Amino acid sequence: MKSAPVTVRQDTVALPTYLHAAPDKNPMFLEKRVYQGSAGSVYPLPFIDRIAEAPVLKEWQAIHLENEFLYVMILPEIGGRIHRMLDKTNGYDVIYYQPVIKPALVGLAGPWISGGIEFNWPQHHRPSTFMATVAEIVKDADGSVTVWLSEHDPMTRMKGMHGVCLRPRRSVLEVKVRVYNRTADVQTFLWWANVATEVNENYQSFFPADATFVADHAKRAMSTFPLCDGTYYGVDYAARAARNSRPCNDLSWYSNIPVPTSYMCMGTRQDFFGGYDHGIGAGLIHLANHHISPGKKQWTWGNHEFGYAWDRNLTDADESGVFRPYIELMAGVYTDNQPDFSYLQPGETKAWTQYWFPIRDVGPASQANLDMAVSLRVGNRTACLGVSVTAVFPASVITLLRRVDGKILATFTRDLSPAAPFTEEVALSKAYRIEEVSLTVMDSLGRVLIHHAPAALATAPTPEELAELAATEPPAPATIASADDLFFTGLHLEQYRHATRCPTLYWMEALRRDSGDARCNLALGRWHLRRGEFTSAESHLRASIARQTSRNSNPADGEVFYQLGRTLRFLQRDEEAYDAFYKGTWNQAWASSGYLALAEIDCTRHEWMTALDHLARCLRLDSEHLRARALQAIVLRRLGRNDEACVVLEASLALDPLDPWARQLAGRTWAGDTQMRLDLAFDLARSGLWAEALDVMAASAPEAHSGAAPLVCYTRAWLLERSGNSQAAIAARAAAVQACPDYCFPSRLEEIIVLEAAVAAAPQEALTPLLLGHLLYARRRHHEAIRLWETAVRLDSSNAVAWRCLGIGYFNILKKPAKARAAYEKAI
Repeated sequence: MKSAPVTVRQDTVALPTYLHAAPDKNPMFLEKRVYQGSAGSVYPLPFIDRIAEAPVLKEWQAIHLENEFLYVMILPEIGGRIHRMLDKTNGYDVIYYQPVIKPALVGLAGPWISGGIEFNWPQHHRPSTFMATVAEIVKDADGSVTVWLSEHDPMTRMKGMHGVCLRPRRSVLEVKVRVYNRTADVQTFLWWANVATEVNENYQSFFPADATFVADHAKRAMSTFPLCDGTYYGVDYAARAARNSRPCNDLSWYSNIPVPTSYMCMGTRQDFFGGYDHGIGAGLIHLANHHISPGKKQWTWGNHEFGYAWDRNLTDADESGVFRPYIELMAGVYTDNQPDFSYLQPGETKAWTQYWFPIRDVGPASQANLDMAVSLRVGNRTACLGVSVTAVFPASVITLLRRVDGKILATFTRDLSPAAPFTEEVALSKAYRIEEVSLTVMDSLGRVLIHHAPAALATAPTPEELAELAATEPPAPATIASADDLFFTGLHLEQYRHATRCPTLYWMEALRRDSGDARCNLALGRWHLRRGEFTSAESHLRASIARQTSRNSNPADGEVFYQLGRTLRFLQRDEEAYDAFYKGTWNQAWASSGYLALAEIDCTRHEWMTALDHLARCLRLDSEHLRARALQAIVLRRLGRNDEACVVLEASLALDPLDPWARQLAGRTWAGDTQMRLDLAFDLARSGLWAEALDVMAASAPEAHSGAAPLVCYTRAWLLERSGNSQAAIAARAAAVQACPDYCFPSRLEEIIVLEAAVAAAPQEALTPLLLGHLLYARRRHHEAIRLWETAVRLDSSNAVAWRCLGIGYFNILKKPAKARAAYEKAI
């Protein structure tokens, strides 16, 4: 097949689309909602609760990538999902191609569609899964094309991006992922690629042969794999198998699973897994470094009436009247289970790569790498060999060996390409066990492309062993004996965003027994800081420091000093904060974050050379810290070193071509929305760069449904006040009152300061206590929020949103149903 370059084009595609209703204008707190095994709170996102019953033809932005083997379509406006991946050699849709955009209310904030590849982070199904991403096309020197798609998570304000890459002469789809914690606090995240693939009675998903058991979400239940010898998801598979002649307890076959079921692969040391349609003779492979990407999962709605109902709910009938079913073959990083969260330090970037490629004719793979997937099955005096490659390999040599002495049992020379896989059934002189043979593929120069030496089939764990691996429910705080257990139980609940259990109960129980417990005081200090309760945060953090330094003035961990520095800055005590940050830098884990915080204070003092030194120290420890790099460029410009600033910005954009701050400083088009402008304004404000922050906020009008208009005005007023322009601040606050308040749900810690300043400056205005009440209620400062909402209705008794919020607070918090009913009636 003649080689062709990778082509890329942008256009629109018209797809039948079931439109969703406008979001609810009320803030949704949903504090006890369980969603995908963790907390289902949606604030500050608006919630969508209705989908149209009939489709309309809608134009969607699309980016198309194509080489001689693959065609790929990306939809930037729906989470940057990969909507289609077509194997051009046989016309097979490698992933489920969804011809209709038919959302169901499955997403965290409402709409979610099936099909394609959805990128889930920082929690499952991705808060912004139905929201637009910013796209940038990069053409690389080797002829490959990467489409970068970027967003700022609307809940945590972290930056996530994925680069969809297609290379010449390769039938491999590569996805390069970067997640960046651009905030000043530690954050938790998960990341899973949710790959849908069309299934039928002939479809089999497969894990590597060393996978002998699987787990449910949170490891609540376990099963042997592929044959389930017990009960899983309420189905007695062992009994089903006993009643049937075929192995209907084999969980790898879609046809065998009657109910909605997840299972996650446990313990494999291999890098691949996938699925295969035996009827068509085609499938897909996922490949990634298993040390970083251990997560391998299948999900199905189930091959029964309930599953068929969901098939109808998520797609329309094809030309044959079939509502095509699918399963999800999901790949996760830094975890092998859901909902499992890992940590991102302030300023930390994590990056990794995932690969998918089609296979043909060879059946489920026994081994795979980026060049090929091979299958090897040994029967009674026969061996079935299969090789499906991802590039053209002329005159390749495929060899079956006896491992004990290296004797060649069979050898073949073939021209291999993605369009021409190799399959062969070999007759053997005797029966061999799988571990007695190996398969090697070499190229025409004798280089080994893959070597597969199967291990003996592992023994599945016993029911008793599985029971020991399953997770258990944490006991009540008072029944836990050790302070160690209390601390780590609270940490687990916080890290995994538990929906109904509060971590502070465990830490407070530890402090009841020992008021100076260093770890629990640090945890509670951090918890109060995240709620904006700065005085309480300082008290706990200083208690932690007192214990940690009671015998050793230099603790091993500098976090407590770093968090104290952040707290003191919110309390406008920068001199003390400077000392705390510096002490935190004595420990390398917190040095990078601490030096950036020091540089920000240096900038407020116009001590540019000192700031530059601190930024250099920060970047020596974390060279990809994009906020530090942007501030470094600003400081260099202040010192008249413009050429050096340009070099810094170009290097930043090479790391992340869609970093908004670097693009803004480099004079490129803005890559973000108004909420991102607010993030950047607060970044600049921490460094005392008031004029620059005001310029960022003045650049464009807020988007529809963004809720940003009042916040932009209030933030401008605060910035103007800080820069000494009180008259202009009054005008900005007046503009805030006139701005549309729909969907205005403030959520940042800095917005507590901004809104408190607005309340103090104009106590007669009803909007500011309303908005501040939303923010505090979302931070679970319920009683303060209720008092603010009461102030809002006293100042404006016609405010339906405030009355509705009071109804929630009176009922859920004050336990006063009659008062709640009266508030709801006034809202109506």
